[in-house]
Amino acid sequence: MPTKNAPAIIKPNLAQKIAARFSVEPERLLTTLKQTAFRQSKGADISDAQMMALMIVADQYGLNPFTKELYAYPDKQNGIVPVVSVDGWTRIINGNSAIDGIQFAYADDETIPDHGKLCPIWIDCIITRNDRTKPIVVREYLDECYRQPFKRDDGSVVNGPWQTHTKRMLRHKALIQCARIAFGFSGIYDDDEARRIIERDITPETEIIRIEGPRSKSELNQESAAPQEPLSSGPPSDSPAVAADPNLEPDNDAIVKDIESWVKRKKWDMALDLVRSLSTEELRTKTLDRINIARKYVQEKEHDSRPAHG
Repeated sequence: MPTKNAPAIIKPNLAQKIAARFSVEPERLLTTLKQTAFRQSKGADISDAQMMALMIVADQYGLNPFTKELYAYPDKQNGIVPVVSVDGWTRIINGNSAIDGIQFAYADDETIPDHGKLCPIWIDCIITRNDRTKPIVVREYLDECYRQPFKRDDGSVVNGPWQTHTKRMLRHKALIQCARIAFGFSGIYDDDEARRIIERDITPETEIIRIEGPRSKSELNQESAAPQEPLSSGPPSDSPAVAADPNLEPDNDAIVKDIESWVKRKKWDMALDLVRSLSTEELRTKTLDRINIARKYVQEKEHDSRPAHG
């Protein structure tokens, strides 16, 4: 039983807790992490709320932001997109008491993606838990995960990790997705996912080009057999626009919205990559046709706007 003169027990706040864990002075922790753990544009300020969000993730998963196991991108809503590096994913997977083993299986068929290296068309990750009778198996496909290289305005290509380490990147994708299912990890992303989120989030308000999907499953065959309609049923406007139908299956609807975002930014390769994720051949064909129509429209518009040289 505590005595009257016993000192009060004060629970340290989160900043003090993390500072003590890494032997850093609490008053310097926020300043140091703001300078090292965020990927922000020059001159952008990181709020204490954003920093606190990062520390909550670090504390929840036992990650070390000072060794780049965890970092973050600020998002447009003054929140963060927390990113766990491959080393960080390895730590939280192996730190789970239920982990019993990790294996990978590779497809016999291989392909060479655009600007990439020879790679199996899919990789399986198999995680076994000591509290389950069956393993968790997740297969990731190269054509769904591969990210095209960045293209400069002059048309030159800048290779990224998907081009230089194609097999390794696909293996990482399989590991991360399998870990999410095996251990219920949520609210954290790999760098590739985070960049796609941020790129979509900071899309400038330019011309909007929408891609239309079929109205329902029952109409897919009818729509695919019908003559192709123009992108807009009315007179030409500044940009072709066809809204995605709200009756689409939820997964397809989300994918179509992502495709719209890439088309809006004229990132044709990224839009074409997502077409493969749509669930039906009819929808893939229809969406692909409409991307090509939108691309041709933009190219013709840009060509017409160029000054004539006499």
